[in-house]
Amino acid sequence: MSKIMSMRQAIRETLAEEMEKNAKIVYFAIDARESATGLTAGLVDKFGPHRLVNTPIAESSIVGMGIGAALMGMQPVSEMMFEDFSMLAMDHLVNNMGTWHYLTNGQYNVPLTVITTSGTGTGSGSGSGHGQSLQTMFMSIPGISVCIPSTPYDAKGLLRTALRGKNPVIFSVDTVLQGRAKGEIPEADYTIPFGQAKVVKEGRDVTVVAVGKMVHEALRSADEMRENGIKVEIIDLRTISPLDKEAVLKSVAKTGKLVVAEESREVGGVGSEVISIIASEDPTLLKAPAQKVASPMIPIPAAAHMERWYLPDHDAINQKIRTLMG
Repeated sequence: MSKIMSMRQAIRETLAEEMEKNAKIVYFAIDARESATGLTAGLVDKFGPHRLVNTPIAESSIVGMGIGAALMGMQPVSEMMFEDFSMLAMDHLVNNMGTWHYLTNGQYNVPLTVITTSGTGTGSGSGSGHGQSLQTMFMSIPGISVCIPSTPYDAKGLLRTALRGKNPVIFSVDTVLQGRAKGEIPEADYTIPFGQAKVVKEGRDVTVVAVGKMVHEALRSADEMRENGIKVEIIDLRTISPLDKEAVLKSVAKTGKLVVAEESREVGGVGSEVISIIASEDPTLLKAPAQKVASPMIPIPAAAHMERWYLPDHDAINQKIRTLMG
């Protein structure tokens, strides 16, 4: 048996199911009771305000409380309404969350899940402070897993893994996909291991490695390229730390051509990391220079029409594929 759900519904249901099973799960958020993000709507009525805790508008405190609760044996979740606001908690995210297990020689774990909302594209004109995709900033921090689900199915499986684990996780949910991405969710109690990419579409001519909503843009691109006789293989990384380099290498070995698509900015992003893996592991796999599709190195424009120009999309992927195919 299965049911159709949005990503937001899948996350909310997973939180409810796991909180039911594990009394140690507590949720800290600026708006945990009213749920401005919709991720916890109605859960306070079921689990009470002692487990869904409204916090001040202070991201450093939200993450700090999560770390403290984790060190004391709880399984906390700290929500930051926008990924941009994580900058206010960087001391905890960089210097504390992922280091305790190592610094204490395994005496302490920090099973904290930090849920954030990332990305833009709603047309709301929220500008540069409420829509950046900053997940790649956390790739270089040891001890932290970074999840970027593209479907409700993946969101549920990855979140279950996070909530049952012993180590810190940043769970980045795209603001557009939360409500618009719908998919089939099985009744089965499944999890998705971190570091296990998914071949979304098989092809022979070019590999597109994508994350988040760029997976959907890549699928649209693949449909359009098929009309030109080009078969695109799409890899959804699902987690960027750990990153499934074996899946990437296997696909590129077959196609010989690579495009990496992400919404984060083009410098120092997923594309740079994936291409460096190819360069260091086996550069002879590539029959043409690898291509990157990403956001430009400018702040997100506030005007809705300019926001559309800023965002990478299927047309940008098409252009890179055409370049590779000559």
